[in-house]
Amino acid sequence: MDREILRRLESLNQLRLTEEEKEKVLSFFEMQDKEITRLGDIDTEKVERMVHVMPMNNVIREDVVNKVFTRDELQAAAPEAYDGYWQVPRLVE
Repeated sequence: MDREILRRLESLNQLRLTEEEKEKVLSFFEMQDKEITRLGDIDTEKVERMVHVMPMNNVIREDVVNKVFTRDELQAAAPEAYDGYWQVPRLVE
């Protein structure tokens, strides 16, 4: 990043930086550029590519349908039931 780009960013974001703040921003981005360059210089030829850092294991169980309760058993706990359905108080009139 150079002073011209920083000036345009100030204008776009409606900022007014002091000279000291501008120097701090410029030195920060200069440091970031050096780090990115340094990372690019690392030899990764023998490093295996990966999608996830941690191993991803999918635990799959057999999909079995179990009917634990019958409708009558569930409706026995309902405050009111009518014609096989739970009845609830009307909320909107």
